[in-house]
Amino acid sequence: MTSQVSSPAEHADEADGAGESLVGGQRRPPGEKEVRQLDRVIIRFAGDSGDGMQLTGDRFTSETASYGNDLSTLPNFPAEIRAPAGTLPGVSSFQVHFADHDILTPGDAPHVLVAMNPAALKANIADVPRGGEIIVNTDEFAKRAMTKVGYETSPLEDGSLDGYSVHPVPLTTLTIEALKEFGLSRKEAERSKNMFALGLLSWMYHRPTEGTEKFLRAKFAKKPEIAEANVAAFRAGWNFGETTEDFAVSYEVAPAGTAFPPGTYRNISGNLALSYGLIAASRQADLPLYLGSYPITPASDILHELSRHKNFGVRTFQAEDEIAGIGAALGAAFGGSLAVTTTSGPGVALKSETIGLAVSLELPLLVVDIQRGGPSTGLPTKTEQADLLQAMYGRNGEAPVPVVAPRTPADCFDAALDAARIALTYRTPVLLLSDGYLANGSEPWRIPDVDELPDLRTRFATGPNHTLEDGTEVFWPYKRDPRTLARPWAVPGTPGLEHRVGGIEKQDGTGNISYDPANHDLMVRTRQAKIDGIEVPDLEVDDPDGARTLVLGWGSTYGPITAAVRRIRREGGAIAQAHLRHLNPFPRNLGEALGRYDRVVVPEMNLGQLATLIRARFLVDAQPYNQVNGMPFKAEQLAAALKEAIDD
Repeated sequence: MTSQVSSPAEHADEADGAGESLVGGQRRPPGEKEVRQLDRVIIRFAGDSGDGMQLTGDRFTSETASYGNDLSTLPNFPAEIRAPAGTLPGVSSFQVHFADHDILTPGDAPHVLVAMNPAALKANIADVPRGGEIIVNTDEFAKRAMTKVGYETSPLEDGSLDGYSVHPVPLTTLTIEALKEFGLSRKEAERSKNMFALGLLSWMYHRPTEGTEKFLRAKFAKKPEIAEANVAAFRAGWNFGETTEDFAVSYEVAPAGTAFPPGTYRNISGNLALSYGLIAASRQADLPLYLGSYPITPASDILHELSRHKNFGVRTFQAEDEIAGIGAALGAAFGGSLAVTTTSGPGVALKSETIGLAVSLELPLLVVDIQRGGPSTGLPTKTEQADLLQAMYGRNGEAPVPVVAPRTPADCFDAALDAARIALTYRTPVLLLSDGYLANGSEPWRIPDVDELPDLRTRFATGPNHTLEDGTEVFWPYKRDPRTLARPWAVPGTPGLEHRVGGIEKQDGTGNISYDPANHDLMVRTRQAKIDGIEVPDLEVDDPDGARTLVLGWGSTYGPITAAVRRIRREGGAIAQAHLRHLNPFPRNLGEALGRYDRVVVPEMNLGQLATLIRARFLVDAQPYNQVNGMPFKAEQLAAALKEAIDD
């Protein structure tokens, strides 16, 4: 969905603190029901893995994006394809935070929880603040279902929810009743209860509806009766909200017209933005895009998306394993393509030898690592930032690789272009470190004009580049550009440019096999100097008040850190903030920037990997603040930790 915004940008703080009837797709005035204005709302849809919570949240998000709100989302689901029904491990949730101003995170705690069964309520109730609204599907609160998750008595009757605004709704019964005319079995009709819930929430928050109805008819185009049943359930949920006495108030959150620069916007997830960035990079480089990949959560969506774009010269190859995937990609790089391989943490470990080969061959290759909880198989559907040291050093020998990390879902587009620039300009593999939080989360993205994109065109070698003492002109595959230290890119089949490839050490210039100690020392130092010399922008430090404490982050911690910094400043505290995109090489002014502060705090979703690098490189007593629970930081949690650091 896209929307036009034409007002200037104003950055508002992330504050602490959401009727029309639908008949036949048409709205009518809300009558006597009160409509309240809110500046932001956080909603969490939660249910069993088979209840369609991800689809429900995605549709609510799409309509919210088309309405023009700023938003941020947090999908959270089990690793199992189908976890045991009605159990706590089987709970799937989707949280969406939307506002009439600039926001940065999916929110710390939901104002509204939609609980489709006892397990969903039990797993999420601790996050809901007192006074929050809870919409409960009462049909699922049978004794057996409650016992399965440890409820000895019904929480709907024992007073344990007295501090909340509870709306008991028999979602399953109402859905089945609404779909009687379709002749579906009870089981088939029950599957549409998520659309009933979506319709109800769409009424409560005045979300557009046309896009969802169009989506449902397209999704179930081959089963029109199922499509119309889902549309009917969606409309029934809307009309239930309008007519029931339990929902006396609906809410409006105005579009965030002042939060965005002028332009055309769409909602985008990190993996989709990264995919588009790779396509844009290949077009700007005038090179075919080749993806050699093996499916792995949470990176698989990039393979799925790129496979849809053959019309842009994209070729995708689903290999038999991780090693074959990167091997094919490296071969494509040798053949003159913009080559990419995608994976997550365990896959990077398997690809490490071939990454080292790419370092030795000095060929452009993008290695995209969508980090997840580890080690080993770890937490496939949860997020973490624990692959930084693997990206820096996870290869045998001295094998330096540039490392780039996006900060938000939309920033994945720009990070992909930046990684491609480095790979093509300096003839090197590049590791791009996204993570599950960015990959699956979404936010508004301004679609750039083509003339805003960088020119990534590069020149292939076409003939001899070196003259021997006897005057013979020859091609040296390792004769370097004096500015970038990049070697020439010679495409196979170009007459006179035949040269050796392989992992054994090369002789400087000629590329011949060499075991000479002095030559090996020269080549190792030259490859390191090439990476050290990569041009990256200076670090920007946000410090309006002359603070003594700097909070330094990287990757997906940007949103929670920035939200926490805004809270501290709003309360009168002074704190500086800086965020790294380039982790190897570091920005040239990083050491000087760190030296201006008495204290440096580094929040990370690991046990202190960037803090370790900062301490080693700059001899700064960087203080780590770490979390490894598979979830992103909460802004309130970070704000408390940073206040403590300031006050010490």
